[in-house]
Amino acid sequence: MEPVTFGVLGPVTAERGGAPLALKGPRHRAVLARLVVARRRVVPLARLVEDLWDAPPPRAVGAVRTFVGDLRRALEPERPPRAPAGLLVTEGPGYALRAAPDAVDAWRFETAVTEAGRGPASRAPDRIRTALGEWRGPAYAEFGEADWARGERSRLTELRLGAVERRAELLVGLGRAAEAVPDLDAHLAEHPWREEAWRLLALALYRTGRQADALDVLRRARTLLAGRLGIDPGPRLRRLEAGILAQDPELDPPHEPAEAAARLWARTTEAYDRTVAAGAHARLESTVGLLRSLAVTGGGLEAAREHRTAAVAAAEETGDPELTARVIGAYDVPANWTRSDEPETARRIVAAAERTLAALPDTPATEASRCRLLATVALESRGVRSPRGPRAAREAEHIARRLDDPALLAFALNGVFMQSCTAAGLAPRRDAVGAELVALGTRHGLVNHAVLGRLIRLQARSALGDFTTADTHAAAADDLAARHERPLVTVFTGWYLALRTAATGSPYDSAEAAYRRAAARLDGAGMPGLERGLLPLALLGLRLAHGRPAAVDARADWGPYRPWAEPFALLADGRTAEARTALGALAQPPPDLLYEALCCAEAALALDLGDREALERAFERLLPASGELAGAGSGLLTFGPVDAWLAAIRRALGR
Repeated sequence: MEPVTFGVLGPVTAERGGAPLALKGPRHRAVLARLVVARRRVVPLARLVEDLWDAPPPRAVGAVRTFVGDLRRALEPERPPRAPAGLLVTEGPGYALRAAPDAVDAWRFETAVTEAGRGPASRAPDRIRTALGEWRGPAYAEFGEADWARGERSRLTELRLGAVERRAELLVGLGRAAEAVPDLDAHLAEHPWREEAWRLLALALYRTGRQADALDVLRRARTLLAGRLGIDPGPRLRRLEAGILAQDPELDPPHEPAEAAARLWARTTEAYDRTVAAGAHARLESTVGLLRSLAVTGGGLEAAREHRTAAVAAAEETGDPELTARVIGAYDVPANWTRSDEPETARRIVAAAERTLAALPDTPATEASRCRLLATVALESRGVRSPRGPRAAREAEHIARRLDDPALLAFALNGVFMQSCTAAGLAPRRDAVGAELVALGTRHGLVNHAVLGRLIRLQARSALGDFTTADTHAAAADDLAARHERPLVTVFTGWYLALRTAATGSPYDSAEAAYRRAAARLDGAGMPGLERGLLPLALLGLRLAHGRPAAVDARADWGPYRPWAEPFALLADGRTAEARTALGALAQPPPDLLYEALCCAEAALALDLGDREALERAFERLLPASGELAGAGSGLLTFGPVDAWLAAIRRALGR
């Protein structure tokens, strides 16, 4: 049987003969990763328990033994019962992974980098390039927050960055400076604080005859270091700048005969194509991570959406469906508003995800990627009445539960939530999704999804009129937002306070003022799908709930709610026939959190016009939400109790 190999330079994996081994859940992978960190040394059972749980459960020791047993069966499936393990062994007070020196990608990487420094300089760049190819992402990727992994992650990362720069230094010294430029460019895009990388890039450009570009690089380095860190460039950068300005002969490239130069040109061209492609892959994936952070920390939501589309298009252009799946699926920004901010952009993302699903090999190794693509389809299909969105959400949830991956499940549940507004009366279902997200986020440190769960529960409990519980979730969401710098959360909790004011018997003027204060929070938030038309709709619901005339201002920005506003304006102008025609032309409200509110707006029109067909339609749509507050499931506004609307429709129909 072929030996097992392990990967930790990216997500933690185990393979035999190139085929991935099923490692079950995240705790199984955590045990394996912790043993790899120990480098064949014994890790006591008590230490494993401490490392796996912040607050170990009562049966933690037994759980670790179960994890070890499962791992042994995966790693050595042909080992006879009760025969001693040969790979994951029990020794003294704990366990050790007796992997061969070349069985772990991190160990191979270190060995290759070390040996490259001992051999001939001419061969070292290629050896280091091969070693760098071991990296598939951040070391111990899924355990970035674990204390036991932090030191090893930092050590390996620094070793990788040093290897990139050492290879560039060797290339420049060997007269192959042009080969170093693309790698250094990509390297600095991800790590702009590396002074040595700036120096090498400037020197490489100078040695390829690009003096102006070299000086521009040094100026960029100076601006960045001074502007961001408040420090001057170090002595090596300053000396290089002075040497370039003086055209110091010591900076000239080493002399090569014409024949050698021709070979270098061919080698450089080939390397340029290769490294630019590799750099593009790395930059695409790292860019999406940056966009994800930008989207949740405020101020950059619109930019994140714009650049995300470009990143997806660039990934598709590579022709690599696995890369494209990673780029699309990496944008797991939690969303709690069920209407898209940019419907056309969302359609393009869905189309790209569907194309990638069709091209992606259907193997166990791609299950997580398929799950993320399906969850993306569910998320980006929000507010669209189609069977595809709910089906994608169900499939993603099924895969995530089977893989027992908390982060994947949280992403999938966000898609389930987005597809939970297909009819009225589904607040209890959304409440259950929110509760699971809160539990997942709290237990596994998924802060963004913990916040999402709190907001979903705030919305669902508001729909059910349970403002005491909704208050608890609003306060918890605000606390998480303050501790983790999530400023957009206060937009939703601010609107919740306005809803609470309107729904709990406050005077009309107080409720109107609360809505207007909440609307001011949306300025600059970058959420047009939430902002457009929200205030006029909230004020319409307030007037109707207080028994006042609709008094619709047709000049206001009603956004997507204009079809429900215009018939009121026509009726107020005495254009009854046109209002009746507009009522008859209304489509079913979209499947979002304002479904019940728009059904009530339609019911109000039908009551004013005495349109029995529209009243019957509104009654059937609203009946499943009996006992709820219409529109309050949005956490933003309300049209009053659904039962009051049902009663009014019954009276009008003579029931």
